[in-house]
Amino acid sequence: MRILVIEDESIIARRTIRMTQAHFGDSLVSIHHCDDLPSGLDYLNSNDIDLLLLDLNLNGEDGFDVLKEMVSHSFHTIIISAYTDKAIEAFEYGVLDFVPKPFNEKRLGQAFCRYTDKSEPKDNGLKYLSIQKRGSQHLIEVDDIVYIQGARIYTEIFFVDRKKEIHSKSLDRLSDLLPSSFERVHKSYIVDMQKVASIHAESGGKYTLTLKDGTQLPVSRSKYKGLKEKWFK
Repeated sequence: MRILVIEDESIIARRTIRMTQAHFGDSLVSIHHCDDLPSGLDYLNSNDIDLLLLDLNLNGEDGFDVLKEMVSHSFHTIIISAYTDKAIEAFEYGVLDFVPKPFNEKRLGQAFCRYTDKSEPKDNGLKYLSIQKRGSQHLIEVDDIVYIQGARIYTEIFFVDRKKEIHSKSLDRLSDLLPSSFERVHKSYIVDMQKVASIHAESGGKYTLTLKDGTQLPVSRSKYKGLKEKWFK
């Protein structure tokens, strides 16, 4: 675990770091603290992290202004902020959790468990993903996504208009955020099951699903029965 804390209040920063160290223990490789937005962005541009803990009010600068840029990266983001009225909007842009101030160790621990417990449903109302394209950030609507294909450390996102975009988050990390209609049907594919027409068991022990646009995608043997029972009763 490599964690960055961007928090301008030194007391809260020290408390956050202490709780984080207590929760992750030996699995924590590094934890770095920045007390303003510029230094935080500089650190992100030159270091790889797994998790960002971000305050929204940073010495008068609005952390929310750069949230869209941050969630386009491969790491996850947890907001720690007193601005609870921003929670719904933050979730729409793909944060993993929103921890309101003041917080205790139990509440912060629950947020960390959202990162580590892959069995917990992640359905916070994500509406947008942010992608980097030609040097700038672009928002894409989750409702327009049909399926996502893993491509090593990044993913390829396919849309209803058959266009394709690259995202820097892996399939594992996107599956933590996407609404419950998105299922991991194969080690290399996540599909919006609302856009699936049918699922098939074919000869030779192969399994496929057919999208409403006619596209066929593979289904893992281990996933077939559960998907059929859940979505095609």
